[in-house]
Amino acid sequence: MSVAGKVYLIGAGPGDPGLLTLRGKEILEKADVVVYDRLVSPAILGFCNPKAKMVDVGKMPTHHKVKQSEINKLLVQFAGEVPGGVIARLKGGDPFVFGRGGEEALELVAAGVEFEVVPGITSAISVPAYAGIPVSHRGIATSFHIITGHEKAESGDPLSLDFETLAKCPGTLIFLMGIANMDFIACRLMECGKDPKTPLAFIEKGTTPYQRTVMATLETAGETIARENVTAPAITIMGGVVELGNTLAWKKNLPLSGKRLVVTRAAKQASGITARLTALGAEVIETPMIETRDVIPATSSVIPAVILEGQSPDRITGIFSADFNALANFDILAFTSTNGVESFFRQLFAAGCDVRVLAGKKIANVGKITEKKLLEYGIRCDYVPEDHTGEGLGKLLAAKVTAGEIDESRILLLQGNLADDTLLELLPKSTRWVVYETLPVTELPEWKREAVAGADAVVFASTSAVENFVKMAEARPSLSFCIGRMTETAARKHGFETVTSDETTMDSLVKKIAEYYSAAR
Repeated sequence: MSVAGKVYLIGAGPGDPGLLTLRGKEILEKADVVVYDRLVSPAILGFCNPKAKMVDVGKMPTHHKVKQSEINKLLVQFAGEVPGGVIARLKGGDPFVFGRGGEEALELVAAGVEFEVVPGITSAISVPAYAGIPVSHRGIATSFHIITGHEKAESGDPLSLDFETLAKCPGTLIFLMGIANMDFIACRLMECGKDPKTPLAFIEKGTTPYQRTVMATLETAGETIARENVTAPAITIMGGVVELGNTLAWKKNLPLSGKRLVVTRAAKQASGITARLTALGAEVIETPMIETRDVIPATSSVIPAVILEGQSPDRITGIFSADFNALANFDILAFTSTNGVESFFRQLFAAGCDVRVLAGKKIANVGKITEKKLLEYGIRCDYVPEDHTGEGLGKLLAAKVTAGEIDESRILLLQGNLADDTLLELLPKSTRWVVYETLPVTELPEWKREAVAGADAVVFASTSAVENFVKMAEARPSLSFCIGRMTETAARKHGFETVTSDETTMDSLVKKIAEYYSAAR
């Protein structure tokens, strides 16, 4: 008899992916099924196992995409359909703080399905904190109270709350999901004796790059919401602690606040630029467009089929996969990408060699990013062109050949299967080893398509990423940030407005992105 899958009720936190718990991230990375809500950040969905079945049951303020009763049954259903599997129920905030996680847990208990609750950081305390408002403060508030703002009363009133008690409460009042009813709430609290001058703060999209704080008082609550167009998701906090937000607001208006950027770098390379852009306030959606894998080293001079695919016979002259027994035939190794560096050394070490086989050889590379990657292996470069392109590298080495400094036939080019012929044309007597192949990502999940469609710009670091992105994303932003002239040319060919980094480095690209949006403010 097969064992049913286990369901994990996971709190995604208030929005900032950095506030997802380590336990939550661990479960998402191995989940077989992820059932998620509307308020879960796309950046958090990016942590999910790429092979997981993604099920959107998101609820909108005015209608439910999937009814709660149906969600409960779905969890039981998936647990039965995936024996021994991991079923992640991903909810905004904390599952047990107005998240209806208790209802889902009871359904699982009734069905005999094993489950675990992974608490999340509730918006009730984290969102005010991001706005510089402590929910408790000595001398101002010694308690705080979390209240739902949209549970209807049987009498027909918008809410079934004990307004008499709440009006007399000296602590901080925190209303979740109550913007639509806040005018009614404010009026009832004042009718029950609460001071009309009580400070209020409405905090929209808290902890995200789109966070906004709007100050008011109890008596101006309704008109402020209308005037400032305060919309859900938002929380309302009222009490004396609100005024501390004027002094303690630590989350400043960063250069990229309110911007969603799509990063198309390969997954293993995206984390660096993602961290930089996030630190500047952006919401980053990692959407790799290409995958790379090593080409198996040759045991003879036979050209791998992957290299032959789509290429004419005259183009492949001098192109082979790696044969480390032949390294002695070359004096200069030329790298044109970080992928080439990593694949070369992985294969070198797998072949039982180490860096000593490079003794006496000169090392050339295309630019600063590749140069930095080589330094990680303890290799310093001898030749780096001022023009950080394949053409720049080819011209530099060709000049050395003409000057008699190097022998062109002893130059080894270490590249990928999609590398163009520029280097071979400039150095026709050289040899190219294809050490890795680039494969296009063939599927973009629906949640990521929606995130991309709503983005402000896309970040490209290669022409192959541009080409595949255009194929995969039907709805996309018109603005692109590019690294290098070749990438810029490819983006313009497909109608993108382009902003290009001054240098072919990630630091330069991030700087250019920040400058662009700072100037636009």
